[in-house]
Order: sequence, then C-alpha cells, then structure tokens
Amino acid sequence: MEKEKKGLSIRQQCEILSLSRSSLYYERIGLSEEDQRILEEMDRIYLDFPVYGSRRMSRELKRRGFKVGRAKARSLMRILGVEAIYPRKRLTYPDKEHQIYPYLLRDIEIDRPDIAWASDITYIRLKHGFVYLVAVMDIYSRYIVSWKICNTLEADFCCEALKEALSRGTPEYFNTDQGAQFSSRDFTSILQEKKIKISMDGKGRVIDNIFIE
Repeated sequence: MEKEKKGLSIRQQCEILSLSRSSLYYERIGLSEEDQRILEEMDRIYLDFPVYGSRRMSRELKRRGFKVGRAKARSLMRILGVEAIYPRKRLTYPDKEHQIYPYLLRDIEIDRPDIAWASDITYIRLKHGFVYLVAVMDIYSRYIVSWKICNTLEADFCCEALKEALSRGTPEYFNTDQGAQFSSRDFTSILQEKKIKISMDGKGRVIDNIFIE
C-alpha cells in the first residue's frame, strides 16, 4: 500500500487489494504485563499438566491467584501455541520388522540446547485432501530446527528434514514415536552415523513426546 501513490487514492488501492480501509489503520495492541505473567505461569502449568484444556487451565490459574475465565484461558493458550494433549488420529504406525528403541529421556536433565531433539508428523487439511508436515525441534529451546511438507507418508521427507537439521547442529539424544518412518533403517542410520542416541516413546504413553506434540 502506497499512501502517496499518484493516480490511485487510498480507497482505490484498498478496493484493488480487497481490503477495508479500517484494517489499513489498525494497530495491534500488545499484551499487558499481567497477561505476560499469566502466559509465563500457563507455560509452567502446561509442562506439568499437558492434558489440561482451557477449562482446567482456567481453574488451575485461579488456584494460583490469577483471575482468568475459560474464554481468556482459551485465547491465551492460542497465543502460547499449546492445546491439551490427548490420544488422536495416528499418522505413524510401527513396522514389526523395524527395531524399536527404548525411551531414554525420562531421567535426563535437559538444561541447555542440543541435549535432546524430537520429531513428529502432523497433517494440514486442504480443500481437496491433506499434506503432511514433519518437524525437528530442540526440546530445551523449543526451536524448530527444520521442517518439511509432503503429500505422502513415506520416510523420505522425514529423512530430508533430519539431514537438514543435522547440518545445523548435533544433539546427544533424538526422540520420536515408534512410527515406521522414524524406525526405518534409512532414518535411524542417519542418527547412528552421527553417534546420536535414539529414543522412542513408550507404547501408549501419549506425553513422552509432549514437546514436539
């Protein structure tokens, strides 16, 4: 949008871009200090109770001295980028011929970057189907080290994301679920070549990979 554009008024430019003039002058209001404190407390609660939705989050915040209703809790959870962890549609399934590794992070103190990374797959709904998103995340910082999108669930795009991530650093541990993409020889061999310890969620333990979830 060019406010000094000769020959085209602001109204005409808005019409071309299908924008309302009111949105042009809108300035986003930042979070208050109180909301920032609530978000910090909510983050701590979520790490301890990842199964909490907005109702139980609101209740716990009130117990800790914050007057937060369910609607506001839901809004702040969206800003924080978290939602209740619960069993949902699975995108990865174990292959009986693949080696399954034990979960190694239970007693590990993750107090700096590159101790442990995690990876998981989710799907993005489109008008005519789905695409699949795999991401690699540093658990300590929650930084997304790499990600890839694909229209199939083959292991190739997971391997590509892993290789891209390892071009930027090397963790001591790498955690995933037991899905065939992550337990495939193509994927695990990349980790073994870098001498990275392979960790996988325990069967039925939905919160083992909570951070990338």
